[in-house]
Formats: sequence, C-alpha cells, structure tokens
Amino acid sequence: MIGRITDQSLLRAAQSNLQSSKNTLAVAQERASSLAAIGKPSDDPRGAVTSMQVRSDIAANAQHARNADNAEGWLTTIDSALSRSTELVGRARVLLLQGSNDGSMSQTARDAIAAELTGLRDSLLQQANSTYLGRSVFAGTSDAGSAFGSGPDYDATPVSGVVNREIAEGVTVRVDADGAKIFGEGDNSVFRVLDDLAAKLKLGTSISGDIARFDQVTAGIVGASAEVGSRHSLVLRTQEDLMARNVELETSRAGVEDLDLAEQLLELQFQENAYQRALAVTARALPATLLDYLR
Repeated sequence: MIGRITDQSLLRAAQSNLQSSKNTLAVAQERASSLAAIGKPSDDPRGAVTSMQVRSDIAANAQHARNADNAEGWLTTIDSALSRSTELVGRARVLLLQGSNDGSMSQTARDAIAAELTGLRDSLLQQANSTYLGRSVFAGTSDAGSAFGSGPDYDATPVSGVVNREIAEGVTVRVDADGAKIFGEGDNSVFRVLDDLAAKLKLGTSISGDIARFDQVTAGIVGASAEVGSRHSLVLRTQEDLMARNVELETSRAGVEDLDLAEQLLELQFQENAYQRALAVTARALPATLLDYLR
C-alpha cells in the first residue's frame, strides 16, 4: 500500500534536508576558519582527553625548560667566576714564588709583589661575591647580597640550604656553590692568606714556607671547577633534550587538535556545492502555489 504524500510533508522534508545541508556547511566553514579538529569535547571525547594530557605534558616541559634556563644562568655565573678565580690564583702563586727568593729580591720588589697580591685579593673577593639575578651564587639560599664580607675578617655568609632546580621529571640539580668550602673561611680563607703573605713581604719576612699553605687554601677553587662543570654539562644536555621533547609534544598536539588547511578548503568547497544543489532541488520540489498560476 502506497502511503499518501501531501504537499505539507514534501515541504517539511525539503526544509529538513536543506537545513541539514546548511548545518554541514556551517561546520565546514568553522573548521576551515579555525583549523581546530575539536571545537568542543563532544566532537571527539577520546581526542579531547588525549589533547588535555598532551597539553599538560607541554606545560610541564615548558616549566622544566624555564627551570633549566635559570639553572644554566646560575651555573654559567659560577663557572665564569671559578675560571677567573683560577687565573687569579695562578698569577698569585707565580708572584709568591718570585717573592720567596729571599737572597735576590730587593725590598722594593717585595713591596711591588705585595701590592699586586693585594689587588689579586680584591679581584678574588669580587669573584667570590658574584651574583645572578640579584642572588649571590656562593651563599646558598641566603638572601644576603654577598657571600663574603670585607676585610680584615672576610666573614662568610652562613648558608642554611642549597639552591636546587628540577630540570626534568625526577632530575634535580644543585645550581649554587658553597663559597666557604671553595674560598675558605676565617684564617684559612684565600683572602686572609693573601693578606698575611702581603704583610710578610712588606716586612721583609721570608714567605718560602707559606706557599704550601697557599696551595692548601686554594685547592678548593680548582676542585670546585670540575664539580660545577659536571653539573653545568648536565643542564646543557637536559636543555637539548627538553627542546627535542617540546617538538615531539607539539607534533602530538597538532595531530590531535589541528586540521590540514588544504584539506579543509576542499571540504568547504564540496559542502558549498552540496548546499547550492540542495537549494536548487528544494526549489524544484516545493509544490506550486496560486501565485505560480497567476503569472
């Protein structure tokens, strides 16, 4: 039995098909303009969950990258200070060897060496008080402006804790250095020893037996350079890994969230053509009205 098809039912069906085609065209226009594969979670629930996880990983990776950049700044400052300090200590030892020649050294020459040793002490103190972003790199978590005070005591700033940075998941690196262990403290600081040796030279007192003491108090500078260098290398390697990881995560995010422009433009053109065909078919399918007969 053939059901009865009325003009009203034809009109409703035509309007429904036309509206469906228009909605599909609107979606194609939105996707082509935004190039977003997921407009709302209901568009792709599984993709939305994956997108949230990837974005969370991207945020964590970005934080680790910022931490690594900060760590690299601290360690670069320390590395530079220790390298310069090593040069200064080397120059001071050469002068001390010269000054230990008691028989052939005039007092004028000894005074000149003493003056240069004092200048080297000041330069070493400046390196020991190096800062990064307003923080002393040799004073741990202390907010003191310097790791060492001025003479004659050169008191070391008390260190209550170390400065760490988490540069990757489960990877934490120390970014400061213990100034008291490196440059010594009290009577055994490199600054006090240089003062003592300069005073002896001015008084004409032999310093030949004090070179071993100088070597002992400066051994921490040389040893710290190697240890800080290894931490610095770790940070630099981690920075490279974080950059590579960021590329991987962005690729994953784009695969879930982003659409191909050329592909979406083709889809938009197809839907536009489909909508135009639907308009034409609907116009032919709608029943004639009295006005059509009156023309």
